[in-house]
Amino acid sequence: MTQETEIALTLDDPTPVSRNQALKDIFAGTIGGVAQVLVGQPFDTTKVRLQSAADPKTTPIDVIRSLLKNEGPLAFYKGTLLPLIGIGACVSIQFSVNESMKRFFNYINEGPNKMTSSQYFSAGAAAGFANGFLASPIEHARIRLQIQTSADALYKGPLDVLKHLNQVGGIKAIYRGFGPTLLRESVGMGIYFTTFELLVQNTMRKNNIERNQVESWKLCTFGGLAGYSIWLTCYPVDVIKSKMQTDVLGAWKYKNSMDVARDILKTQGIRGLFVGFTPTVLRAAPANAATFLAFEWTMRLIN
Repeated sequence: MTQETEIALTLDDPTPVSRNQALKDIFAGTIGGVAQVLVGQPFDTTKVRLQSAADPKTTPIDVIRSLLKNEGPLAFYKGTLLPLIGIGACVSIQFSVNESMKRFFNYINEGPNKMTSSQYFSAGAAAGFANGFLASPIEHARIRLQIQTSADALYKGPLDVLKHLNQVGGIKAIYRGFGPTLLRESVGMGIYFTTFELLVQNTMRKNNIERNQVESWKLCTFGGLAGYSIWLTCYPVDVIKSKMQTDVLGAWKYKNSMDVARDILKTQGIRGLFVGFTPTVLRAAPANAATFLAFEWTMRLIN
């Protein structure tokens, strides 16, 4: 391999890409995913309870009080085992595909740090699309665990959820909500990674520094802003997905995503598409700050 080729295949720093770079991307993404789950799970549980509440007037405070009173503080971490494994895998897919696409664009651009906004979006969208196939069944199982209470517990764990879904409707039931999940992941991840990368690149140019010299607090800030960007643009899609995945098992109320959207608009109006938005936004900054910080620092250490 020539020196010119090595330079073209770099990430955003001048270090040549090692042959096991993909494994490093996957490992660092997994660490980022674990950090995201540990920080964001209580917010996510609150969001799902709000989205599935029978009373549209239910507030985040109502959900929190009910959880603490009836199920205890550990209820905020219901269904965490699957996310720790699954979201770790999902985030590793997101970051590894995104990094691979960045290397591809750096190669065709004949050098690092020359990617356009559309290329960053394409890289992130590809990462989201790939992740959607794994995220859909994982989120479905997690959501059903999050909405069940101690009094009416139907499922023993994530595998039991998937078993029930398979018995009721096979792979179609397991992948219920796949359409909106894929849309949210593709568009959302495109915006997500573009926001973070443009902020990092701007800092590098402005201060004439390398990527591994960007301060941790800035990585956290950029990660939080990236989290805001995805939810500010894709949240209604997530509500539709959650409605489909909390539908009565086997006695489906909704036929498809459009059926869900029509029902929400008819019964709750536009406001219904933003149920649970407050805990989601509150979660976005710390969870995604932790994700990007964990990923970037893991990459720095193993490289």
